[in-house]
This record gives sequence, C-alpha cells and structure tokens, in this order.
Amino acid sequence: MKRIAILGSTGSIGRQTLEVIANHPVDFAVEVLTARSNYKLLIEQAARFLPATVVITDHSHLEKVKTALSGLPITVGGGQEALEQAVTGDRVDMVLAAMVGFAGLIPVIQAIKAGKQIALANKETLVVAGELVTRLASENKVDLLPVDSEHSAIFQCLMGEQHAEVDKIYITASGGPFRNLDIKALEKVTFHDALKHPTWNMGAKITIDSASLMNKGLEVIEARWLFNLRHEQIDVIVHPQSIVHSLVQFCDGSLKAQLGLPDMRLPILYAMSYPQRLNGLFPKFNFTDYPCLTFEAPDPVRFPNLAIALEAMRIGGNMPCIMNAANEIAVEAFLSDRLGFYGMTKIIEKTLQKATFLPVAGLSEYIESDREARSIASSFV
Repeated sequence: MKRIAILGSTGSIGRQTLEVIANHPVDFAVEVLTARSNYKLLIEQAARFLPATVVITDHSHLEKVKTALSGLPITVGGGQEALEQAVTGDRVDMVLAAMVGFAGLIPVIQAIKAGKQIALANKETLVVAGELVTRLASENKVDLLPVDSEHSAIFQCLMGEQHAEVDKIYITASGGPFRNLDIKALEKVTFHDALKHPTWNMGAKITIDSASLMNKGLEVIEARWLFNLRHEQIDVIVHPQSIVHSLVQFCDGSLKAQLGLPDMRLPILYAMSYPQRLNGLFPKFNFTDYPCLTFEAPDPVRFPNLAIALEAMRIGGNMPCIMNAANEIAVEAFLSDRLGFYGMTKIIEKTLQKATFLPVAGLSEYIESDREARSIASSFV
C-alpha cells in the first residue's frame, strides 16, 4: 500500500485524487491532507479518509479544524511550517502536489529533499524553478511523475524509447471556450464566460489560463524540464476533442500518441500506481463516440499569452518566474472583474518589462523575483 500526502486536497485535482484512492483502498492510503482555506471541505475529507495529519495553511481557520477533528486520531497543524513538516514525515511514500501556483514550490522542494516520490500536478513548480527542482530530484533519486494529462501522455509515449531519438513533442490544447471568437468578441468576454470550459472540469485559475492559452505556455515550460528538451523541440497543437493528450515525434518521422477520455482521474491513477497500471473504475474511450478528431494551429494574435510564455522560456533565467507571478495576479484580477480578457496580457507584458531579470537564479532569488513581480503587477492592476 502506497501512503499519499495530497497538497491541495480541496481543489479539483485533490478531490479527484481522493476519488481514485477511494476506488483503490488496497493500493493507496491517505496519509496527509492539506488545504489553504477551504476548511469545511478539508474537515469532511479528513473525517472520511482519516489521514494521520491535516494541515490548513490559513491560520485563521486552524481552531475550527482542530475542534471539528478533536475526537479523531488526526494531528492538525496550521501554516507553512506545518505543511513542510507533514510532507517530509517517515510514513509518507508519495507527495501528490496539487496546490495551485507558486505556493507549491517550497513544499515540493522539501519533499524532494526528504526523498519522497512526487506526483506533480503543480506545473508552476517547474515553470518557476525547473533547473533547480530537476537537479534536486536527480541528486535525491526522486521521480517526478507528471499528473497533467499532456505530460502523462508524453511520459507514456517515451516508455521504452531512447531520449536521443526524440525529434519533437506536440502538446495538445482544447482551445478553451473562446477558440472560435474573434478579437472584438474576446475583448468583451467575462470571467463567467471563461469558466465554461468545453471539455475539462478544472479549478478556476487553470480554467482561465486555458481560456487565454497561458496554460499551454506553462505546460511547454514544464515539459522542457520534465523531459530535458530544447525549447525548439516543443510545439502546441489545438485539438478540440481532447482525446489525443499529446504526441511524440521521433527522428525517423514516426509519431506516438496517447489517447483517452478527458478525465483527470486517468493520469492521476497512472502517476500514483507507476510503474504498474491498475484497473480504472471509470468510463473508457470508445472510437465510435468520436468519429472525427481534428487538429489546428493556435492563433498567436488572438491568444498572445502563449507566445509570451514561449519567449519567457527561450530567455530563461528568472523570466518564467516573473511571468508566472504576473499571470497569477492578472488572473486573480480578471476573476474579480477588475481586468478584461486582454487586460491580463497587458499586465504580464508590463511586468516582464519592469521586473529585474536574472540570467541565473537560486531559490532565494526565485522567491524575491516572485515577490517583486507580484508587487509590480498589482500596481498595474
């Protein structure tokens, strides 16, 4: 039995991870549950799955969680320090990092240093500090197992293949809810419109990133570090049906693709059970339900955030860190109706121009870059 610590258990990925664990009680056990502020759902999850440890990082809710779980054999902690201690405990076999944004970076680093296997759903960890995180994983002999459906697909396609034979990878994108809208229409869309994703059930921040195609930019940067690729080896292709999750092209021209229904429980289960495959107790793909699979190039004019992310990756250093911080502030402002759709792009561009660029950075520099970029982006909002 593999004992799992779930960082961000109340979010979309966290909830689906618990569903997978509930369907495989012999294979997995919940050791740690953490959440930022959704204390009510965290209490419900803890009462059902009885983890050894629960952490609420927002201290204002700590006493409520302690009181609600006082009759159960669960240790309750609050704050960042408690979170970092929980993921390094001796009883934890794997950390599933489902926290959204920069907040996931330090807990993942601490878990890697403690030798825990990582199932990575927090793409920002590699966007912000890919060189540092992958080096630490190598030094500590820790696997970084991708949970994003696209990266899981690439990981599966590369099984049994030689890295030197990879010519290019194609990361697929659904195109989001605005795939067919022109610029004038996009200028008028609201966050309510953006949250209506056509194929995936995701949290608000990721859904907005999907609508702007920033999510694909973040995934390209993540793939660059996960699979040790050059930036020119990674491309994005729009695939509205979300059945082909990604493709790998080899030097002889052959392509391998991984297909499946747009259901995050599939890559979650694969990452947690790797190197085994367990029986998935959910619907399976049927070709007759999808008689036509289509592909098209993304439009950089209507969706400039993708190009911004690709350029940040090409420049390197702390530029992706700056971009990620500015994007998090911009998305938050869009969700609170303080920015328009293209207003997010303007905030990111202005922040990239003003923030301090560092060609080489360590953890302390990434933390400072994140702080500075958030401050600059907030001033523009």
